[in-house]
Amino acid sequence: MHTFADPLRRALQVAPDRPAIVDQGRMFTFGEFAGRCERLAGGLYGLGLEPGDRVAILSGNCHAYIETYLAVPAAGLVVVPLNTRHADAELRYALEDSGTRVLIADRDVGDLADLVERVVTIGDEYEALLDGADPHPLGQGIDENTLAGLFYTGGTTGLSKGVMLSHRNLISNAYHWLTTAPQTAEDAFLVMAPLFHAAGSNGVLAAIWCGSLQVPLNTFDPGVALDLIETHRISMTLGVPTMLAAIAEEQAVRPRDVSSMRGVAHGGSPIATEVVRRTAEAFPGAELIHVYGATELSPLTTGLRHEQTLLDSERARSCGQPIVGNDVRILDTDGQELPRREVGEVVVRGPNVMLGYWNKPEQTAEVLKDGAYWTGDLGFMDEEGFVYLVDRSKDMIVSGGENVYSTEVEEVLYQHEGVLEAAAFGIPDEKWGEAVHAVVVPRPEHSNLDPQDVIEFCKTQVAGYKVPKSIDIRQEPLPKSGPGKVLKRELRAPFWEGQDRGVN
Repeated sequence: MHTFADPLRRALQVAPDRPAIVDQGRMFTFGEFAGRCERLAGGLYGLGLEPGDRVAILSGNCHAYIETYLAVPAAGLVVVPLNTRHADAELRYALEDSGTRVLIADRDVGDLADLVERVVTIGDEYEALLDGADPHPLGQGIDENTLAGLFYTGGTTGLSKGVMLSHRNLISNAYHWLTTAPQTAEDAFLVMAPLFHAAGSNGVLAAIWCGSLQVPLNTFDPGVALDLIETHRISMTLGVPTMLAAIAEEQAVRPRDVSSMRGVAHGGSPIATEVVRRTAEAFPGAELIHVYGATELSPLTTGLRHEQTLLDSERARSCGQPIVGNDVRILDTDGQELPRREVGEVVVRGPNVMLGYWNKPEQTAEVLKDGAYWTGDLGFMDEEGFVYLVDRSKDMIVSGGENVYSTEVEEVLYQHEGVLEAAAFGIPDEKWGEAVHAVVVPRPEHSNLDPQDVIEFCKTQVAGYKVPKSIDIRQEPLPKSGPGKVLKRELRAPFWEGQDRGVN
């Protein structure tokens, strides 16, 4: 198995003069990129760091982020990507919990500077650190089991946990990506999802390994994303469903030349079939690829290719088959494998399974059992090994003794012509225990959307107990985590204040 230094070594062998990164008018070849990574490593050690020390980064997507993401682990240090949407209290927790010594940032970090020994601001200060440093060799003193990064999860389930990912974990994921979405040196990859999230950094090592160009999108904006695709002849990208929905809307109104696109991958949260359909219409020449996983899985574990050809089949709701090298099973609460098409918890084994949660042995033991990761996702597997997710275990609605999967309700809501965004969840109900409730954001041309009309539409599509008993119409976007997942716990919390749902 390799370390973070190996993708760069290959790129230098096969593509030293090819462009590695184009970022807001600046271009670096792989040769230049390698030199910058070595000097960044030298600069960090020049600040007094020692192997195993943590270096955090708080930034939008940019060339310095990609350099930090590769150079820090390749030099034997540990990278700590911080969520740019987190509040100061959440960032403070991650910095203190990880014991970060140096923070690289593209913004004024305020009082957070008091928690670290040094803040390096991206721009002139970052460039000065590189210019004044001697190159430090990459790949020495580390092996595949060395800790590479601490990825702080959270956003949808509460207090963040530092997911410990080794070189083996993340290098395995690069292999997994390349078996699922084959990438070559001819590709130009739009780094669209935020790099602090495992889905955002998912393709970085693979792109370097292949000698592919990467074009980082600093802050997500659907119009800017389409402009970059047109300008740089982007051929591949990966985003979360909310990003694809926004891009499809923008492309429908103000179309760009997207004929260069051959692959659009998505993951991070469930996707409605209607969003897939709209994305396929926006990128008619591209293959849609659904990938599923978790930060704890580095992050990929299943993949569904040519998704746009499956829209009228059952497989459209699948997240694909286990990626080569992963063992995915559906287990009951006793750890027994369930028959095909029975719903249970998705459990994964493979070289991409995390080392554990940083300083949290009890929480690690809850999800890592005999080397397997229990995802907390509920799903089933069909006769050919395609995995279908039905819900997060925490998001499943139990109404009158019937299990209602929120994703199934959302699938129907998205089919209504007036719905732009939708989220379904359970709220307290004296008679049924929980009642299905939905929050809907209407399309601009349907700003006067009537909740009762939406409810009546749902009655024609699903069983009565699955139909929302009530719907809130909101004109502002649904709250989302940094990676773009809808924060159902924020939507649900006011309804459950002072009451216990029985789940964490």
